[in-house]
Amino acid sequence: MIKSMTGYGKGEAILPSGKLTIEIRTLNGKNADISIKSSLLPKDRELEARQRIADALVRGTIDVYLKFEPAAGTSAAHIDASLVRDYCSQLEAVKAEIPSSEKGLSDNILAAVLRFPDVVAAHTEDAIGPEDWPAVEAALDAALREVNAYREKEGAALERDVTSRVHKILDLENDVESHEAERLEVARAAIVKAAEDASVKLNPDRFEQEMVFYLQKLDINEEKVRLRQHCKYFLETIASDPYPGRKLGFIIQEMGREINTTGSKANNSAIQKSVVIMKDELEKIREQSLNIL
Repeated sequence: MIKSMTGYGKGEAILPSGKLTIEIRTLNGKNADISIKSSLLPKDRELEARQRIADALVRGTIDVYLKFEPAAGTSAAHIDASLVRDYCSQLEAVKAEIPSSEKGLSDNILAAVLRFPDVVAAHTEDAIGPEDWPAVEAALDAALREVNAYREKEGAALERDVTSRVHKILDLENDVESHEAERLEVARAAIVKAAEDASVKLNPDRFEQEMVFYLQKLDINEEKVRLRQHCKYFLETIASDPYPGRKLGFIIQEMGREINTTGSKANNSAIQKSVVIMKDELEKIREQSLNIL
């Protein structure tokens, strides 16, 4: 079963210092582009975590979020004392420069500084200790399993959609084939009529010879055979390859080449109509395949 590159998963770890929540969101991407949106993860474990994520998710734009909620009794805020002193010193200097009649600054400068958002923060730098890593790994694995379950569900819908469109292209190719004999007869009749209108007497042997050359240029038998082969290969690949996304992109290019050549040789309104619909179906397949892992 194929997977989509779109996914979401969450895992939680209850640590002595509090609760850690790991969320992973993924979108389509050419490679495993992993972005860890937190400083909570210990630096000595980041490479290991990235490898674990890449092995599980293979490819895509992958955003990892870590959120920590301190346990009761351990949530005392951390005050950046040096920053408080710097703010107070600057505010005192500003206050001293303002004429007394214009002073509107509060005399309680310290209380005002403590309300600044960057001087008081939850103490989370050491929230994850070495002894907590097994629990963090378990939470990360739980989030990765959820992402993959989500991807499988989305992948099933993608597979149904693109395979149904490939079958529609095959049906349209059968419709093209049904008009082929008519197309050649119409081309022959048009040439004969043009000669009659111009009062040109045609040499039967030479005419048949030229018609053979002309109709060979309009022949689309090779394009039909190759397009059907490409469609068959597409269906086989999506059914057997666990990560077919890149390969499907190349197959789609080949399908498009055969459809375009058929259109350029068509010389028939019914065939042209089928070709336009095939192009539309192929473009939708192309868009969907960009999200197939």
